[in-house]
Amino acid sequence: MSPLDAAFLVLEDADPHSGLHIGSVGIFEGPAPSHELFVEAMLRKLTLLPRYRQKVRPVPFSLGPPVWIDDEAFDINYHVRRTALPRGADDAVLRRVVGRVMSHRLDREKPLWEAWVVEGLPDGRWALLSKVHHCLVDGISGTDVLAVMLDLTPDAEWPPAQEWTPRPAPSGAFLMVQAIAHRMTEPVALATTMGRLLRSPRTALRTSTVLARGLAALGTAVLPVHVTSLLGESGAHRRYRFVAVPFEDVQTVRRAYGGTINDVALAAVTAGFRALLESRGEHPAKHSVRTLVPVSTRAPGDEGIRDNRVSALLLDLPVWLTDPIEQLRAVQVGMARLKASGEAEAGAWTTRLAQHLPFDAVQSTLRTAFRLPQRSLTTVTTNVPGPSFPLYAFGRRMLHAYPYVPIGDRLRIGVAMFSYERELSFGITCDAATTPDADVLVQGIVRGTRAMVERARAERQRATPVPKTAPPAAAAR
Repeated sequence: MSPLDAAFLVLEDADPHSGLHIGSVGIFEGPAPSHELFVEAMLRKLTLLPRYRQKVRPVPFSLGPPVWIDDEAFDINYHVRRTALPRGADDAVLRRVVGRVMSHRLDREKPLWEAWVVEGLPDGRWALLSKVHHCLVDGISGTDVLAVMLDLTPDAEWPPAQEWTPRPAPSGAFLMVQAIAHRMTEPVALATTMGRLLRSPRTALRTSTVLARGLAALGTAVLPVHVTSLLGESGAHRRYRFVAVPFEDVQTVRRAYGGTINDVALAAVTAGFRALLESRGEHPAKHSVRTLVPVSTRAPGDEGIRDNRVSALLLDLPVWLTDPIEQLRAVQVGMARLKASGEAEAGAWTTRLAQHLPFDAVQSTLRTAFRLPQRSLTTVTTNVPGPSFPLYAFGRRMLHAYPYVPIGDRLRIGVAMFSYERELSFGITCDAATTPDADVLVQGIVRGTRAMVERARAERQRATPVPKTAPPAAAAR
């Protein structure tokens, strides 16, 4: 396990109320598959993902990061679960179910994932709720349970059934010897990496310049944020909301004002947080809402790698601005500045360097840092691009897909975004005890998107020349 993967376990241990699992909610046309059919499909598809039959094994005395070992008692029926909504239930009931499921941590003694089939949605629909620990996957690679089950066509064939025999678990003594041997070779690996870099002075200079600039930017970004009710201690229970906006609306704004889809989505989230602060009687001042924006560091060809390959940017959402287009412009400028600052590269190099350091020292540093109440971040906003074409499970078309992002470490709200087919969806995770007004944030996101779209359409109408009409025939004569 990489130090970054292990960090999610350390962070979870440091916060008794957090469960650091990502997830998704896929809503499908009916009818729902039977339990037996779902189990058969999962068993066949798990042959492509051996990690889903493995569990975490700590190395004695933390001499090295935890390792993945086969679960000799693996039982698919523990991970595949089923529930049903009461008759006449609506999406609000589904959201409550998601909140309850996500409020509980995954069992460290078993592979760290669950899949829930939820029956009884309106119009005969059903949902597939996935739950995967962040140490297993970073979300950007798309390897959660929902992605495992999806097909490109309604008649896609499953992988052939295969027998699975778990490998014997290594002894603690073996893991200790392996970790000590790895630790002894790490200085050589670090020297080799540095030597490879120094062989190209131009590359070394460019890299060091980017890292210095990035570390300086990170130093500024971790200054405390303005105190609001969005930041503070949280409980163990989660409140979940989801909403979707037409993807064409987002494209309309992007075409009118430039930037990226993510810029438009962050501007909509900015409007939502401004509405939430105002509804609580709080002033949306500068540096009130600083968000962690995950950035993939996967190189081309690394998409199939299952561990975390992610860094982050720290962006102040411009909640102090009232005009939706000014908010969008500020987001565009802020994201462009952060991308040029080297923050993401500095974060990636920091995690890369941690791979060459003794794990017990890295773990001790992380635990000390996590025990300190952080005041530099208010929320997390992650955007994962999805396909623009339909996907299927068991021959049923997926109609909607909503993401789930975990919260913890004094963050009371997190927002995940996912584009699928003709819509951009927002999944909002909240601390249930301190965010009873989550719907205000949702409505603010929708209103913010609508305001940007209306302005973009008005801009397009003003920019479109009015065709000159020919004079009437009588007047011409």
